[in-house]
Amino acid sequence: MILIYTHKITNRIKYTFNLMIKELLGVDIEITSDKEEFDTFEGIKFSYTNERLGDELFFSSCKLLFERGISTQEISFIEYDGLPAFYPVYSKDSAVPFDPFAASFYLISRYEEYLPHRKDKYGRYQSSESLAHNKGFLQKPLINIWALKIGELLKKRYPGFSFPGTKYEFIPTIDIDAAWAYRQKGLFRTTGGFLNSLIDLDLKGVAERAKVIMGLHRDPFDTYEYQLYLQKKYNLRPIYFILFAQYGLNDKNIPVRSMKFQRLIKALGDYAAVGIHPSYGSNNDPSILKKEVNMLSKVLNREITKSRQHFLKLILPATYRNLINLDITDDYSMGYAAQPGFRASICRSFNFYDLDMDTETKLRIHPFTVMEGTLRDYMNVNAANAMDYIQPLIDQVKAVNGTFISLWHNESLGNKGRWLGWSKVYEDMIIEALP
Repeated sequence: MILIYTHKITNRIKYTFNLMIKELLGVDIEITSDKEEFDTFEGIKFSYTNERLGDELFFSSCKLLFERGISTQEISFIEYDGLPAFYPVYSKDSAVPFDPFAASFYLISRYEEYLPHRKDKYGRYQSSESLAHNKGFLQKPLINIWALKIGELLKKRYPGFSFPGTKYEFIPTIDIDAAWAYRQKGLFRTTGGFLNSLIDLDLKGVAERAKVIMGLHRDPFDTYEYQLYLQKKYNLRPIYFILFAQYGLNDKNIPVRSMKFQRLIKALGDYAAVGIHPSYGSNNDPSILKKEVNMLSKVLNREITKSRQHFLKLILPATYRNLINLDITDDYSMGYAAQPGFRASICRSFNFYDLDMDTETKLRIHPFTVMEGTLRDYMNVNAANAMDYIQPLIDQVKAVNGTFISLWHNESLGNKGRWLGWSKVYEDMIIEALP
């Protein structure tokens, strides 16, 4: 157990130290504001305050974790251990020249996403607006790195001290935005698809659609046997997120009334975890979200506790509050569509901290590291070069014993058209990401 002294105990203090010391280092903590208790304690301890109390291990604090509310932050950077660091401190007694706890809280709470910013065309916070992108550390899990550094400082001060830390994990996740390309679309959408192909003079597309509908060819999005093959071959434990919603401009999965679609969902649920992929339209209407969760729950005959937002449309804190109100316990939306890396600068799950309410919630956030659509559609990376981007991210996560979560789609495993070669990328990624 580690005793931590601070001059004022706040929700932010408790949240941040629980995350960095208890969760990432694996060591129990107690926090005190009693100087006498701290002084007489003979075990492992350190202080986090304005001035050093004695000869203890001391981390100089800035104001952020003692504040309430949200305000514009004055952020200046230094270099520490070859990486960017911010919230510098100027006490010569401090174990490090910046406040790693305040910096970690700023990043993991997504403080900057509550401040004024420019959204993209889908109403999302953009990676280009982020501190991590602009200062070049979006591909670095800084919070994990800083936690391990704090552990090393404690070991140096207390040679008998050791910490179990975390264990590396790999979690493949697959979003089902459209279960099939041509099948089960209904007469109106199928006819429209034929007409659009004819207008575009896409005769190959017309022929392919016709052959699939007549049962002569496999639907190009029907990659479920291949997914199960990989799951068994590599002993994977994937999570599927199903878009189970009414048709809309950005929500174009199979009609929820389709019995074949429902049977597919049940089949997936027989050998993997299944969560809801809340529709784009549900983000602005909690009643739609509730309906989608209830419909999927009825199909699976089980409670739905996992989610990932369609289009990764994540608006803080509203999106997470809507999930909490429906008893969703785990969300996998924390990541950017346009860039791979670590949106919250961490590669481990964590509890969502509601900055508006200034309190920790029970909603567990599982940040993903890379999405194939990011590489292919936003960065124009081809299949031959994709692992050049994925491998360094896997290495970063393994180096800090984090959790590598990938985001793929059934469509991209079809190995056709724009996704030619990407099924091999997926398997190559699995091989490299295995523990």
